[in-house]
Amino acid sequence: MEEKTTFKSGFVAVVGRPNVGKSTLINRIIKQKVSIVSDKAQTTRNRILCIHTDEDCQIVFLDTPGIHKPKHKLGQFMDEAAYQSLKDIDAVLFLISGNEKKGPGDMFVLDKVKDAGVPVFLIINKVDLMSKEEIFQKITEYNALYPFEQIIPISALNGDNVDAVLDELKKILQEGPKYFPDDMITDQPERLLVAEIVREKLFRCTRDEVPHAIAAYVEEMKPRGRNKVYIRLTIYVERDSQKRIVIGKNGSVLKEVGEQARREIENLLGSSVFLDIWVKVKHDWRNKASALSELGYKNE
Repeated sequence: MEEKTTFKSGFVAVVGRPNVGKSTLINRIIKQKVSIVSDKAQTTRNRILCIHTDEDCQIVFLDTPGIHKPKHKLGQFMDEAAYQSLKDIDAVLFLISGNEKKGPGDMFVLDKVKDAGVPVFLIINKVDLMSKEEIFQKITEYNALYPFEQIIPISALNGDNVDAVLDELKKILQEGPKYFPDDMITDQPERLLVAEIVREKLFRCTRDEVPHAIAAYVEEMKPRGRNKVYIRLTIYVERDSQKRIVIGKNGSVLKEVGEQARREIENLLGSSVFLDIWVKVKHDWRNKASALSELGYKNE
């Protein structure tokens, strides 16, 4: 008679300074895009639960905003979301960009995770851009800073060694229940996922100074006719000049954003979509608590 395998479960916070690849790693593990990805820092703004389930384990990853020195109330919200994720967890994945020099931002995050009281795994990301000698040097450098549970070099973009992250986590997790159904991969409602998809496309289609001033909010989402969903979404910016950039000449940018987003939203919802996008100016919304709350940025 075969011995029954113990089922394990736990909560794991994924932290790091902005733009080290946290969302890319999570999407790779979950095998589906649940967090938006951009080459611009501070893309993730909310804490997002991402759920990996297999035959013997369920790991709930907390994808967090990049920890940074905030410049406005939105930045404070993002940092608080990341700090909240370090409570009541079973392990921490501390991500760094291996191809970049250790900076004050990395040390700031490390100081925060030291107080979590749980095993901390150092994940050296972007090793596809490093030589073997550089990887060894990075391991040696960080090994002297803190007694990490494990140091794991990976490429989240290519998937190299990502399975090792799961294997090492399973070794330290305890026996536990299945918190979520097998087919559930995130706690985010469809409305938020839709808004995040639009925001991601805007990141890719607009100039460098615009993305962080952008918020996307689904005002209405309802069935319309047979196998079709109507979505009315508002893009908020802080200045009239940003509104002109988002719309583009003769509406070119907004049209491109809408086409890219609609295709991905249709894959998400499994139905055809009519995406009705509006652009409005909400002056200095990132510094107004009422505006942040209205747009869904609320720390529990």
